[in-house]
Amino acid sequence: MRRVGRLALALVPMVAVLAPALVAADIIPTIVPSSCTGVNCTCDDLAQVAQNVINASIFIAVFLSAVLFAWAGWKLLSGKSVGSHGAIQEGKEVFWNVVVGLAIIIAAWLVVDTLVGTLTEGGALQGAWNSVCGK
Repeated sequence: MRRVGRLALALVPMVAVLAPALVAADIIPTIVPSSCTGVNCTCDDLAQVAQNVINASIFIAVFLSAVLFAWAGWKLLSGKSVGSHGAIQEGKEVFWNVVVGLAIIIAAWLVVDTLVGTLTEGGALQGAWNSVCGK
C-alpha cells in the first residue's frame, strides 16, 4: 500500500505538468487533411496522410523517449542512493536502449525522407511527400 502511495505522489505532479501539453490540439496536426472530404480524396491527400502519420509518430517517439530517459535517470539515482547494483544496471540498460531506439527511429525517418525527396520533384529534407503524385 505504501508503494502505491509513493507512485501516486510521483504521478500527480507529472500529470499536472503534462496536462496542458496533452490538451493542446495544435501540437499534433490532424491526420486526414481538410481537403479530403468523403470519397473526394486525391493521391496528394494520401501522401499527406502518410506524412502526417510519420510526423505524429516521430512526435510520440520523442515524447516517450523523454519519459523513459527520466525513468532511467530515476533508476540510476535511486539505485546509487540505496546502493542497489541491480537498479543501477537496470537504469543503464533502459538508458542505452532508449538511445539506440531513438537513433534508429530518427535514422529511419532520415533515410525515408531523403529517398522520397530525391525520387520526387522536390529536394531532399524539404517534406516533398505531398508532391509524390504527378499532376
